[in-house]
Amino acid sequence: MVRPAYEDDLRDIMQIYNLAVLETTGIWNDAMTDMEERHAWWLKRVAAGYPVFVADVDGEIGGYGVYDRFRPYDGFSRTVEHALYTNPRYQRRGVASAILEALIAKAQEDGYHVMLGGIAAENEPSLALHSKFGFIETGRLPQVGHKFGRWHDLVFMQKMLSEA
Repeated sequence: MVRPAYEDDLRDIMQIYNLAVLETTGIWNDAMTDMEERHAWWLKRVAAGYPVFVADVDGEIGGYGVYDRFRPYDGFSRTVEHALYTNPRYQRRGVASAILEALIAKAQEDGYHVMLGGIAAENEPSLALHSKFGFIETGRLPQVGHKFGRWHDLVFMQKMLSEA
């Protein structure tokens, strides 16, 4: 079900992203993307060795997930921040769980120590999903994001991937 994304998946990934931009606080961005940008985004991640996973549900992309270095400084080289988005038709059907499980396993395999997720405080399903996978809330930043004409709090959730 979960596999690395292929170039042929980019249109579906773009559509999931754009829907999240238009309808959710899952992405604090107002600008939709296009195929040229998504292709460059994918190539950059693949070249850097970071995963782009998709959930393939009977030939349809049910969601996608990625992780990348948390900050561009040496001291953060073993910490990654992930993002995961689902097609609304596949929400609450195990797709996000499968993607998150694959991201965690890949990050552990790659030797990362910590995985972070930045989640809009009102996104209770995502907060619950992350708690289910052992993430704990480690920070709450009030009113740092603005979308849909209102301010939003950002919750950082963290999972230890290895022993200190």
